[in-house]
Amino acid sequence: MSDTAILQVDDLRVHFPVRSKGILRRHVNDVKAVDGVSFDVQRGQTLGLVGESGCGKTTTGLAILRLVEPTSGRVHFDGRDVTEFDKRELRAIRKRMAMIFQDPYASLNPRMSIGSIIAEPLEIHGLVPGRAARRNRVGELLELVGLSPDFRNRYPHEFSGGQRQRVGIARALATEPDFIVADEPIAALDVSIQAQIMNLMEALQDELGLTYLFIAHDLAAVQHVSDRIAVMYLGRVVEVADRVTLYEDPKHPYTKALLSAVPVPDPVLERQRRRVVLEGDVPSPIDPPEGCNFSTRCPDRFEPCTTIDPSLRAVGTSHEAACHLYDGKRR
Repeated sequence: MSDTAILQVDDLRVHFPVRSKGILRRHVNDVKAVDGVSFDVQRGQTLGLVGESGCGKTTTGLAILRLVEPTSGRVHFDGRDVTEFDKRELRAIRKRMAMIFQDPYASLNPRMSIGSIIAEPLEIHGLVPGRAARRNRVGELLELVGLSPDFRNRYPHEFSGGQRQRVGIARALATEPDFIVADEPIAALDVSIQAQIMNLMEALQDELGLTYLFIAHDLAAVQHVSDRIAVMYLGRVVEVADRVTLYEDPKHPYTKALLSAVPVPDPVLERQRRRVVLEGDVPSPIDPPEGCNFSTRCPDRFEPCTTIDPSLRAVGTSHEAACHLYDGKRR
């Protein structure tokens, strides 16, 4: 693990068992939601994790925080392997790791006031003793995310989607974490509000020195907030690069297809672009293809693709791709 990396994920796998119907409920297969993911996140930076719905992005984030248990692999946070922590160690480290959830409507308890929601992690971790002190701290956190401290006695249904997401961010900041998993934090918001939330997250990162894993399927949003980007397909990372390199010189055919679908505001350039239309549907994570997972849809596939699983390999400076096009096997 490099000195500047706060998080290193190594060959992470999360497989959910599929059981047969009936009394015996035999284990017959596995849903390979995350199937050998590796990347690192540099301290104070944002790694964008992108891909189609169902590719394993959210499960990766949950497994990093041990909100779902990894099947195998390692997650090193600040040099320590989180996958080996017992409950006591995990409780202690979770003060430094937090999550912003996708749906601001579902992630807030409708029976609790905003003040109680934000104060809950302070109580659980014993960070701010005394109700008066916690009330003051909640007010500070509300102001930090652009809301009035007077809102602490209101309930989630009284707020707009953007305001609720600000409450979710305030809750995540309550324990003063170093690292935050942001699971599609703008996906459920109106377009007019999305930029506000992204700008808020960037401002908080600069002010508090936060590190983000920003999970999204919106490539334009990821380009705006990320320093580096990892592209996932069917449970695996297929390309990793800094944001400028990835958008200007994508290597993996899947990344090229994703970028070709992003609209360009210039109508002249939009007409000149070549769209990459993928054939077929995403295979089932229960029975992924042999060889490269993308081989059934790839416009550039050739013989090794259907038999040999490519590993991430260097294709440039700080640029990796899992593709046989760059391993010298194409004739």
